Amino acid sequence: MAEREQFLERDLRGARFVECDLSDVVMRGVDIAGMDIDAPWLSDGPGLRVNGVDVTSFVEQELESRFPGRSERRAEGPAGLREAWTKVDRAWDAAIARAATLPAGSVDLRMDDEWSFAETLRHLVHATDIWLGKAVLGLEEADFHPLGVGHGTKASVAVSYDDVLAARADRAAMVRDFLATVTDKVLDEERRNPHNPAEAETVRSCLHVILQESWEHLRFAQRDLDAMNSPIG
Repeated sequence: MAEREQFLERDLRGARFVECDLSDVVMRGVDIAGMDIDAPWLSDGPGLRVNGVDVTSFVEQELESRFPGRSERRAEGPAGLREAWTKVDRAWDAAIARAATLPAGSVDLRMDDEWSFAETLRHLVHATDIWLGKAVLGLEEADFHPLGVGHGTKASVAVSYDDVLAARADRAAMVRDFLATVTDKVLDEERRNPHNPAEAETVRSCLHVILQESWEHLRFAQRDLDAMNSPIG
């Protein structure tokens, strides 16, 4: 087993860790005033302990309070999934309406060099193409929407925000139309994981990914909209 790296009496104030694996990191006697942790998969792991207390359930409860409908992202049956999608779709409609009240160009601003609001919408287009189009429906990547933005990339071509909204609406309708007629039998069917074809997924689990992506990126988007509305100084 490789020797674990240790940081002893080091000043890491202001350090930024992006897409790093910090699983099983142990911190003792640390000053964490102002620390900001974003861990989208927190509830999928063994938990996060602060001063000996597992805070995972507290975080999840607070998020579900802030985002009504988020708790339904793992719905099992057709009716539950339809309701779950309706709620996250409406939540995104509200966020888009909120973004429309900001000064021109705000939707293209990148906070802390992360995706802009427009790029986030473009990523959700791509996520739908990957997990519904490719994984569930068997579409080819040539059928993907050209405005989609994959994970870990930045959009390199400026496009009309109206076109982005149209792409988002199109892919939201794609999910809605699929859920309108889906059955329990279809939900149980197996598909190949689009990122790892050797790994099996059910249609249901693919839809869960789309719902998870939608809620997590809504959280990121709302956080950035809050920052844009905050007074400077």
